[in-house]
Amino acid sequence: MAPPAAALLMNIARQVLTCSKFAYHSANVHCRRGFCTSQHIMTSRHTHAKRIDGLDKNVWVAFTSLAADPSVVNLGQGFPDIPPPSYVKEALARAASEDRMNQYTRGFGHPPLVKALSQVYGKVYGRHIDPLKEILITVGGYGSLFSTMQGLVEEGDEVIIIEPFFDCYVPMVRMAGAKPVLISLRLKSGKKTPTSADWFLDPEELSSKFTSKTKAIILNTPNNPIGKVFSRDELQMIADLCIKHDTLCFSDEVYEWLIYRGHQHIKIATLPGMWDRTITISSAGKTFSVTGWKLGWSIGPQHLIKHLQTVMQNTMYTCPTPLQEAVAHGLLHNVDLMGQPECYFSSLAEELEGKRDRMAAILQEAGMTPVIPEGGYFMLVDVTSLDQDLSHIVEDESYDYKFVKWMIKEKKLAAIPVTAFVGEESKKHFEKYIRLCFIKQDSTLDAAETILKNWRKI
Repeated sequence: MAPPAAALLMNIARQVLTCSKFAYHSANVHCRRGFCTSQHIMTSRHTHAKRIDGLDKNVWVAFTSLAADPSVVNLGQGFPDIPPPSYVKEALARAASEDRMNQYTRGFGHPPLVKALSQVYGKVYGRHIDPLKEILITVGGYGSLFSTMQGLVEEGDEVIIIEPFFDCYVPMVRMAGAKPVLISLRLKSGKKTPTSADWFLDPEELSSKFTSKTKAIILNTPNNPIGKVFSRDELQMIADLCIKHDTLCFSDEVYEWLIYRGHQHIKIATLPGMWDRTITISSAGKTFSVTGWKLGWSIGPQHLIKHLQTVMQNTMYTCPTPLQEAVAHGLLHNVDLMGQPECYFSSLAEELEGKRDRMAAILQEAGMTPVIPEGGYFMLVDVTSLDQDLSHIVEDESYDYKFVKWMIKEKKLAAIPVTAFVGEESKKHFEKYIRLCFIKQDSTLDAAETILKNWRKI
């Protein structure tokens, strides 16, 4: 017989073992029933941050996957399938072969690139632009927009956004803690073949959107998706309101070089009183047809740019050195040619004008109504006259979402629904529009033409 103390210890050990077995069995039962208690506690506590609440849906994620089938002719997402200039690609190859170019460069912008941008835009603005203090290089135009919102927009501010807008504007404003205030472009009625110039801002409605809480207005010219190039009078109307209400202007001008004959791109920052309150955004992707390089830039006064630099140094820090070196070379290749036919900035627009006109003719022949853009490489298309019955599609979505999904499946042609670019209240005005991209090779446009010519037969 064990001593009393030993017996006591053995009894305690048996109880501990029994409790352990019971606990193990209970845990297994809980896990087999579909969850573990500790996991359940973790998932209930660790959810998304409030600043991204409701921002999980994205038109590009949804429709890029639908258009990934090689049999689909993709006129949806805005990427060129025409080649970039050879000298830009060759400059990248040379840069990558130099060891020093494969290391970090200056965080706010590779010195050769910001100096080249200063030369190009010095001509455009008609003023000296300090390459180190008034230019910031970012990860694409997206990076410029993000740095601008995070650096200059405060929680509780209001930011005016013109509809239709590029879809990231609203999420970026909301992530900054601000309130998007929407105002829609209106279409003049009565034209058989409308152009982007027929869409206008109502002056009184625009004026009513400015309040004591308004921090900024986002301008996009040429506009994506409509292709509208804002006229000097329209820009002056916006500038006057900005000055009156001491409001900033964030001008997204990534399509600035793609302006068609009879139209002129004017930078709002060049209007009296606007340089000191404007951040202008552009990108290499749209300038040289290299969207995969993801290089953008912000230009503005030092007292604003320095806040964007603060965001950059604490987020992305810097951009790829070889890419910046190659873009600098491309800019310098064209700076002395500006205003001449050989300049890539103008020659690309001439090439695209023919593609634009061809696309419009094909769409009209198919019974659709294109909105002829003044700039950019997108075309808004009214599909109302097709009277396509989609009542069999049960998803709770706008008509254009259903139409594009149906078109991809049944016609093998991809587009983007335009209600992705407007707020809830404006969807009823835009749900019969789709957006097509025409910066494509002739073979791609040939394939689209075949589909559209046989629209009723397929």
